[in-house]
Amino acid sequence: MDVSKIKTIGALKKSAYQSKSLKEELRLNLIEKLRNKEKVFEGVIGFDDTVLPDIERAILSKHNILLLGLRGQAKTKIARLLVHLMDEYMPIVAGSELNDDPFQPLSRYAHDLIAEHGDKTPIEWVHRNARYIEKLATPDVSVADLIGDVDPIKAATLKLDYSDERVIHFGLIPRSHRCIFVINELPDLQARIQVSLFNILQEGDIQIRGFKLRLPLDIQFVFTANPEDYTNRGSIITPLKDRIESQILTHYPKTIELSKSITLQEARLSENQQMNVRISETIRTLLERISFQARESEFIDEKSGVSARLTISGMENLCSSAERRMLLSGDKQTDVRITDFWGMIPAITGKVELVYEGEQEGPYAVALELIGQATKKEFLERFPNPDKLQREDERDPYGIIRTWFAAGNTVELLNDGSDADYQKALEQVAGLGKLATLYASKNEPKLLTMELILHGLAQFDVVTKEVLESKMSFRDMLSGMLGDLN
Repeated sequence: MDVSKIKTIGALKKSAYQSKSLKEELRLNLIEKLRNKEKVFEGVIGFDDTVLPDIERAILSKHNILLLGLRGQAKTKIARLLVHLMDEYMPIVAGSELNDDPFQPLSRYAHDLIAEHGDKTPIEWVHRNARYIEKLATPDVSVADLIGDVDPIKAATLKLDYSDERVIHFGLIPRSHRCIFVINELPDLQARIQVSLFNILQEGDIQIRGFKLRLPLDIQFVFTANPEDYTNRGSIITPLKDRIESQILTHYPKTIELSKSITLQEARLSENQQMNVRISETIRTLLERISFQARESEFIDEKSGVSARLTISGMENLCSSAERRMLLSGDKQTDVRITDFWGMIPAITGKVELVYEGEQEGPYAVALELIGQATKKEFLERFPNPDKLQREDERDPYGIIRTWFAAGNTVELLNDGSDADYQKALEQVAGLGKLATLYASKNEPKLLTMELILHGLAQFDVVTKEVLESKMSFRDMLSGMLGDLN
């Protein structure tokens, strides 16, 4: 249908256009996509077998939806993608503030205009992107904001009595007629404001002050909420929850691979970083392990959750740390190192909610602990456990490295050191290169494997690691203590 040629109600009647409710529109377009095996929610990863089928069932059932989950679980992203299930263009009575359907007008304005002009009544076409309205619930939101109120200025300007419905200034919800309306963080709405939503969800109409006005609004509601908000900042009152037909639980990625895919998709890396900063699979995996460790940490509030934004911001910080180091040292290209993870600590401390024990440790110490535990887990995936190599008849793969450090030798890895300095520091450790060659992963820099061995051995106290402001120092624990005494 060429919408540019249809400019009046009369022309609309002669076209193939048929008026239908928004929920029916969403349902029919979803049915078509499912039949054609099309991707419905492009860019949403990890929900194919859980959340997304529930949302599709809710749309087929013409339900309003509550997405319930911890922060950083793509709730708002999913809500915004529902726009693609609407028709590309929708006709409205020209000049209508309530998106009046030309065949089923709602407002006094539209009724009067159609009564005056009949089939010559002008219409406008609204693109589906303009049919998405989003409101962040905050404690200061009022009934007037959402539903509407009497506008004294309008009454004075038009010289109308307050009993005339034309003096009403409509809120966001009436203006969302025939649109998707999203309220984020629903529990933050005061209870008395939540009550104002009862009628629109059950009977499909609204009430404004003393007016007898009843507007049968056609809206697809999507609410988002964090379950922890029920106790921290507020709650969704029971009658309102009862009126939201489908409550769908979201979750964090269940595997490292899914988490890596999300980070790769969402991280905003500059063209220079993509060209000159190489990121190995080990680094990508180690980054995701940090978020998995955080969700299990005794120092972090599990009810608050650990957002996927931790790894997204972390990836950006890692690349920026490597890029800054590359610029300072004059290298043309570089690989992200494990030492670069100390440059992403700001991305961790702002993304986790600490419990009392965590507060006692301090955000910086907790971040170091998470990086250390993630490194330990990655180390054990690829190398023998040093704690289980105690039998005399069993060969110790770390024996040469232990001996080298026991002789009083020290390795210092500078945070901003050049690639040449980095290589020189690692290659001086006897036995480290040979062990790295034995256990190296395909397409992974050998130096990174060597560095992983050092950090892993530090986690098992085979060597001591000191994190200083500009470098990391590795040495033997006993010889280091004796050196300090001397």
